[in-house]
Amino acid sequence: MVNKVEICGVNTSKLPVLSSKEMRKLFKAMQNGNTSARSKLINGNLRLVLSVIKRFTNRGEYVDDLFQVGCIGLMKAIDNFDLSQNVKFSTYAVPMIIGEIRRYLRDNNPIRVSRSLRDVAYKALQVRDNLANKYSREPTVTEIAKELNIRCEDIVFALDAIQEPISLFEPIYHDGGDPIFVMDQISDEKNEDSNWLESIAIKDALRKLNEREKHILTLRFFKGKTQMEVAEEIGISQAQVSRLEKAALNHMKKYV
Repeated sequence: MVNKVEICGVNTSKLPVLSSKEMRKLFKAMQNGNTSARSKLINGNLRLVLSVIKRFTNRGEYVDDLFQVGCIGLMKAIDNFDLSQNVKFSTYAVPMIIGEIRRYLRDNNPIRVSRSLRDVAYKALQVRDNLANKYSREPTVTEIAKELNIRCEDIVFALDAIQEPISLFEPIYHDGGDPIFVMDQISDEKNEDSNWLESIAIKDALRKLNEREKHILTLRFFKGKTQMEVAEEIGISQAQVSRLEKAALNHMKKYV
């Protein structure tokens, strides 16, 4: 992608670059109704779009699609830029372009996320960018939540929901030999030797119980039934179930 010269039929190596003086002149002309000035502003800032889409090179998206979406963000920035504010156009435009691309990626995420959740996440990202520009540091979740008047938990949940999924076979390190994948860094507690041995010990201990005790423990701990439900099923009182359950568990402890 980085070495691609022609994107959407545009030869990126020959894109014009506008000076601050030229930009200001074109903005004034555009605001006076000159449509050709708007076109010149768009063409003169396409390099800005190119610099932004490089941040999204590892997502598997077509560069042409990202470029077109980035251009939409650029046009929105051009149409809404206020010359009276003492702000460089690039400072104003880059967050707009990034926001447009992020919205596109979220809407095309293979994992479907509800519209309301995406809206919360999008607002949180906008506020995060605004606060980062204001304080020159990364804002905390608490600060973002306070700005939006939303609970911190809801902000975290929304931002987590729009995260891009990655493959377990995504390489995360390569030193010239065999690569290390994401799955190599994930532990599986269910398959640890201690759990395996414990499972064998429990099965062995269950075999030491009589059929009634075994049936009660199966209903209670493997099928998740209450003592009252077990009592109704086997036709005894809850107090009897409690005594039998306790006795069975104490008997099993000798073997586990």
